[in-house]
Parts: sequence; C-alpha cells; structure tokens
Amino acid sequence: MKKLLLFSALMGLMYQSCSNSTIEGENEFESIMNSDFSSILDLPNVAYNYANPDLPSHFRRNDLESIDNTPNNNLITDAGATLGRVLFYDKNLSSNNTTACASCHIQAKGFADPNRLSKGFLGGNTGRNSMALANARYYDNGRFFWDERARSLEEQVLLPIQDEVEMGLSLTELVDKLQALDYYSPLFETAFGSAEVTEDRISKSLSQFVRSMVSYQAKFDAGATQVNNIGNDDFPNFSQIENQGKRLFFSGRTQCSNCHETVSFSGDQARNNGLDAFTTDDGTGGVTGRNQDLGKFKVNSLRNIGLTAPYMHDGRFNSLREVVQFYNNGIQGHPNLDNRLRERNGRPIRMNLNNQEIDAIVAFLNTLTDQEFVTEVKFSSPFVER
Repeated sequence: MKKLLLFSALMGLMYQSCSNSTIEGENEFESIMNSDFSSILDLPNVAYNYANPDLPSHFRRNDLESIDNTPNNNLITDAGATLGRVLFYDKNLSSNNTTACASCHIQAKGFADPNRLSKGFLGGNTGRNSMALANARYYDNGRFFWDERARSLEEQVLLPIQDEVEMGLSLTELVDKLQALDYYSPLFETAFGSAEVTEDRISKSLSQFVRSMVSYQAKFDAGATQVNNIGNDDFPNFSQIENQGKRLFFSGRTQCSNCHETVSFSGDQARNNGLDAFTTDDGTGGVTGRNQDLGKFKVNSLRNIGLTAPYMHDGRFNSLREVVQFYNNGIQGHPNLDNRLRERNGRPIRMNLNNQEIDAIVAFLNTLTDQEFVTEVKFSSPFVER
C-alpha cells in the first residue's frame, strides 16, 4: 500500500491555470500534509499525469481540437484531476453515504452502467440510462446529459449530486460535508492554493477528472497510426471482417461516420435517430420547449461501445448486433428524424445489410474497446477497500 503523502505527491507540479488558484501566478504548491490518510486513500507519491497524456498523432489534429469543450478557465491540472478523482469515487457526496458518481459510471464498463436504469441513493431508478464518459471533452456544443440540459460539464457534474433520486444533497450541504472531512484539506490546497471548499472548486475538479478520461489506446488506434487514410485504408492489424466493418462504417451506404465524427467517434449536436415513430421521451424538446427538438438526444462517443450495454437513452438494446440491426431496417419515421437517416422520398433509410455485413460492423465497433483505459489505475477508485 502506497502511503498517502499529498505534499510529496503534488510538490513540484507547475501551476497550469491561474483561474484554478486563489494565488495567481504561483508555480508551486506549498501546502504541507499534516496527517496521514493512508488508511482511507491510496494515492501515489508522485501525481499521475492527467494534464498532458501522450496522445497519438491522430488525436492531435485540428478537427479534434476544434470540438474540445475544455474552457480556458478550467484547464486540466494533475492536482485538480487528482482531487476530482477522489470526489468522483467518494460516497460521501450522497445524502446517506451510499452513492458516488462512480456508482453509475463504472470504469470496467467504460464508465457506463450495465443496468438499463441506474439506482439512486434510496434505491429509486434514474429516468434514463447513464451515459458513458470516455472522451466527454470532445463534443461540439459542450452540452451534457441525454437531453443536453447542462450547458457545460462544469454545470453537469453538480446536478446528479443535487438530484432527489440520484444523490440527494443540496450544494450547501455538500460543501459543509466535504469541509468536515479532513482528507480534503490538503487536496483542495494543492489544487487551488487554499483548503477552502466551494461549489465552484468541486465543479472544476470533477470536470477536470472527467475530461482527462481520454480513450486512445484501442486496437483501432494501433491501426490508425499505420495508415495514411483512416477511412479508406485497410488497417494491417485488423482481421478481414474488422476491415470490412470499418469500410462499411465510413461508407455513404451506412453514414455511421457522419453522426459519429472524428477519431473520438462523437457527435456534434442532439439528433433524432428514429427509435420511435412518435415521441415517447421529449429529449431536448423537454428542455427547449420547441416541437422540432422533440425526441432528439445527445450523440455520445462510440469509444468502448462494446462495454457499455445496454444502448440508447432508455437502454432498450442489449447488444451491439441489436443496435446495428435497428439502423439496418428498423428506423422509424418520426417527424424530427435526422435528414441523414431519410431517403430522398422522406422515408427512413434502409441499409439492406446482410447478416455477414452486420457482423462486420459489430466486429469493427469492438476494435474501439480500450483495455488500457478501463484498467488504468489513475482512473480507478483511490479509496482503500475495507
């Protein structure tokens, strides 16, 4: 068991965002750890690298950087994300100390929930399936939740804590509760320059941790580094069926890549994908109040999609094959159906994939599974198991 020495763990980290500290321009954290919390937290002597991961070249392109929703006043720092990691896994963030953010976002499942609906702190069900968090930083409009009601990740991370089903704490109660937990004082001091606990600091550190969850070490990524054109060139590390699935995914026949863009495989805005012919869940329309938004939902990243079942906002599909079969011949003609899923006559598209082609697309989607990401210690729980 590594001894928790927060000062040693974070000493020497260069301060990367003046807005993250009450002492502007300070280059080193000078708070000293006065107590040993190794019986509670297992943190390394040197902080993990959250701020500057060694991203491959296809993750350092302009098309990806242009959809990065990280705000200038909350750049990722190693100290801030370390604090965010502790907060993310701390069940003290719920009213009865039973539920953490990680309770509904499980690392081994790509930070999604294997249940159709998640359980809140009193056992009640959430209204929708919990979204996976990998590559959350790459989304054009920066909005969060299926209905995009949160205008930023900084806003989103505080809402489940306050939700009467999910975690059940007011923000005032949250601040008071964390302020009374001794192990947070050095974490806040190293991250922000003082031990003061505030709503803003909780929001920023949780957001930093979630944005640091970049998945980039899947089989797909190993292949992408070996070709000139990701969409057109066969990957030398892929099987024949995986390459066939990749060609279909990037083809005009399926248009999968038109909705799941860039190597993050994320979307640009909420869309109606024809799950139902009539509105069964208002989606973004329930937020905007506009009829043209009814039944539209955020387009999430496909990274680690093979681990994040069940699928869709209501968890109606249990397997990737069911999802591909739906897009093949099951899209419904909802009035707000996205134009990319319509034929020229206005009817829902039918891809007419045969069984082997469906299997090929599923095989390709499984190449997006990143085992390094779902086992990476820096994204795991820092709490000592009792």
